[in-house]
Amino acid sequence: MADKIQKVDYFYFEVEDKPGEGARVLGMLKDAQVNLLSFTAFPTGGGKAQLTVVPEKTDAFVAASRSAGLTHGAKRECFLIQGGDGVGAVFDVVKRLAEARINVTASSACSAGGGSYGMILFVKQPDLAAAAKALGV
Repeated sequence: MADKIQKVDYFYFEVEDKPGEGARVLGMLKDAQVNLLSFTAFPTGGGKAQLTVVPEKTDAFVAASRSAGLTHGAKRECFLIQGGDGVGAVFDVVKRLAEARINVTASSACSAGGGSYGMILFVKQPDLAAAAKALGV
């Protein structure tokens, strides 16, 4: 299975770093029928955490967030990569960016079962066009 690489929109929420905050935000999005392609959460310090989401449909996400009273950061773009799993599955993607001298600022990948994997990959926004070119997007 060849890698499918696409540019996708992402948004982030800054929340209190305490139990239940992720569930609260995800619950509101679920209730609004917002499907997410990716969700990542991590502490940022000072009692805060960042929840990063990649919605399947940006317009529906923005409308649902507004209706639910959720405040998110500005829309940004990253890459969603899906492909066949195996030894070194993400190596080619990361190598192409390295060869183009583009720094990956964050990424997360995991096996999706059935011989496939998924990865979300972030670069600095000014590097987005060059990264897209290096990845053939």
